[in-house]
Amino acid sequence: MNIIFLGPPGAGKGTQAQRICAALNIPQISTGDILRRAIKEQTPTGIKAKSFIDAGKLVPDEVIIDIVKDRLAQPDAQQGYILDGFPRTVPQAEALESIARIDAVIELAVDDEHLVSRLSGRRVCLKCGATYHVSRLNGKTTCDACGEELVQREDDKAETVLNRLNVYHEQTAPLVDFYTGRGLLHRIDGAQDMDVIYHSILETLGVKQ
Repeated sequence: MNIIFLGPPGAGKGTQAQRICAALNIPQISTGDILRRAIKEQTPTGIKAKSFIDAGKLVPDEVIIDIVKDRLAQPDAQQGYILDGFPRTVPQAEALESIARIDAVIELAVDDEHLVSRLSGRRVCLKCGATYHVSRLNGKTTCDACGEELVQREDDKAETVLNRLNVYHEQTAPLVDFYTGRGLLHRIDGAQDMDVIYHSILETLGVKQ
């Protein structure tokens, strides 16, 4: 089953994608993770993408599309996958149609005010990738998994979050209409409890629980 997770930054796409992938035994393909790895390793693509990401802007289509095409061709993606963070624009969605068949699009809908609070309070471990929120850290500043210091990503700062949301509404939200028109879109309230969202997604996909 080939699935797209759609929704604004911080809607919980990554968290839910991990759980659904484990349930279906398919890979999660996150362009955000691919790009962050490229930036950390200072590859040509990473260097090019960094200036866009730091400013809360979208990375150019041709860069993202090439990354996705290469990833979908890998052996582990032949029985299905979840695309997390792609497509982000209608032109990307149109390009995707030429290289993949999509079975379902899951939209996690969350209002902006909730997202700003959620994202600006997020802290991550750069070593192992674990994610936390200040509301649950009780002042703790190190990772429970590996002991490394937790940091706030540049694109999680409040002013950048607002810019990212504006970009989403202008460029990515039209995908809702695009996939609704193709009969693929399923909307789920992303402000609910994580377990409720998880089971709602499985039910929507027709997966027995």
